[in-house]
Parts: sequence; C-alpha cells; structure tokens
Amino acid sequence: MKSTLDLSRFDRRVYTPGPTPLEPMPKLSEALGSNVNLWIKRDDMLGLTGGGNKTRKLEYVMADAMKHGADTIVTCGAVQSNHCRLTLSACNKEGLSCCLVIEERVPGSYDADASGNNYLFRLLGAERIVRVGPGEAPTTVEKTAEE
Repeated sequence: MKSTLDLSRFDRRVYTPGPTPLEPMPKLSEALGSNVNLWIKRDDMLGLTGGGNKTRKLEYVMADAMKHGADTIVTCGAVQSNHCRLTLSACNKEGLSCCLVIEERVPGSYDADASGNNYLFRLLGAERIVRVGPGEAPTTVEKTAEE
C-alpha cells in the first residue's frame, strides 16, 4: 500500500543515510506458532547516538527549528529519556545548544551521576539539565525557553 503523505514538502536534516534493515526473527516466530513469520525493523541502527525511532521525527523538527533561527533547543523527557539523548545528539551535530527538562515521575528515580542516558547527557554536553516533578515539565520548558 502506497502512502499518500508526501514528506518531501517539508525541510529535513538527514541523520540516517538510508533505510534501516528488516531482520527475520526465526526463533521467536517458531515460539509464537506455525503461522507467525516475525520480522523486526532495526531502528537501533538509525543515526545519531544509539539510534531509535525518534531520529526520524528529529530530522524534521530540527530542520524547522533551524529554519526559524533557533540557537538553543529545550526539550523534556522522563529519567533516562531516549528522546532527550537523541535531541541532544542532533543539537551537537547542528551546532545548537540544548537544555533538557527531566521529569522525575517516580520520586527519587533521578540520579545525575547515573550511567546510561544520564551519562550521555553529560558526555554530549547538555547546556543545562533541569529536574522537575510529575506534571511540571510543560511550564518548566516554557520558562527555560524564555531565559
């Protein structure tokens, strides 16, 4: 089935040089039953830092931000957010500053010195990381963007 949505009318930055592969999952298919032929789309192989499906969206969001003269991107996500990691990576690629608003939805779950994405936030040089409680992210993003 061919999509009727023409994305070529939108500005785009390219972070992945081509399509990511489809890979068969024969053992899982077998475990699920004789009528199952499961394949996986390897979005982990998308560009930026560690890939992920949010990379595709960022190709358009970053192009729009740059078109409008942005010099800093402010975004939010949960503790260990893949979206924040990828946005920060895209900002680095484009020479933009990046501020992260991290919503701690489970009290005590955020550790600035943790490994994983928190480590990458520091390694990739987030300009600022603001930790907020549940439901506080939208107003904090607005306030941070105005500063």
